[in-house]
Amino acid sequence: MKKRRASPFTEFKYFLSEGVLSVLTHGLMSFAAITVIAACLLITATFMLVSYNIDVQIGKLQNRDQIVVYIDEELSRDDGLALESKILAVDNVQSAEFVTKEEFFDAFVAQLGDDADVVESMRDDNPLRDSFRVYMKDIDKHAETLKALEAIDGIADSNSDVELSERLVQLRSVVRTVCYSLIILLGAVSLFIISNTVKLALFARREEIQIMKMVGATNAFIRAPFVVEGLILGVTASVFVFSAQWIIYNYVTKRIAAGSNVLETVPFEAFRYPLALWLLVAGVALGLLGSVFTIRRYMKV
Repeated sequence: MKKRRASPFTEFKYFLSEGVLSVLTHGLMSFAAITVIAACLLITATFMLVSYNIDVQIGKLQNRDQIVVYIDEELSRDDGLALESKILAVDNVQSAEFVTKEEFFDAFVAQLGDDADVVESMRDDNPLRDSFRVYMKDIDKHAETLKALEAIDGIADSNSDVELSERLVQLRSVVRTVCYSLIILLGAVSLFIISNTVKLALFARREEIQIMKMVGATNAFIRAPFVVEGLILGVTASVFVFSAQWIIYNYVTKRIAAGSNVLETVPFEAFRYPLALWLLVAGVALGLLGSVFTIRRYMKV
């Protein structure tokens, strides 16, 4: 009589219970594995969030950052307005806004507030010049754009914070490089820890595995509990990291907000779902790869 195979649900319950039992049996090793994996994921996630905040700040700077170019005083206003087509022809220029020297003076007076009387006497003999506010497409090309604008005949001078743009771009590049390096390095450490934890479980159950093979258990059936164990370690670490990151990020951003009116950070709620998904995928991938690698290397089934 042909033996009836257990239902998929029954097999799943068996694999899950065996995986959980193995994690609990090797409690100290499992705790160490989860702690190390969580630390690796937490460090990587922190650098990712720093990189994300820098990208957001650069995007905001790009939207409001501008290059102010001043028109040569020898040009008439109509000739100055005619420079707009040359400015827009410069690579990386998104738009250009003409500002008369009267508008410029009014804006300057408004900024002075109560001290405006100091310069009001200069209104009839306005020393300012007509200008263009130039907005860029890509802040990474700030220096090249500024150089191209200054080369236009009729542009006498310019004003922009190119050093700030370059520093932010350099900082973003450094943080991204560190982030990618950490993903590789700490990912390898996590895989090593999971592999050793699963290997310990394999050695502890080697006699049981031999008996299962003798009674006809399939290779997939024997391997599954160890794969589940690796997944439990990875996913548990991911859940812990998400919770810890939420608390740490909100604490740090509140401290930053209290100590600076210049730096702005993105609320955790803005990226919590992508972060949760990334951590879950990372935990599953680490658990799966670590357990499968160990099974193939040490388990001849």
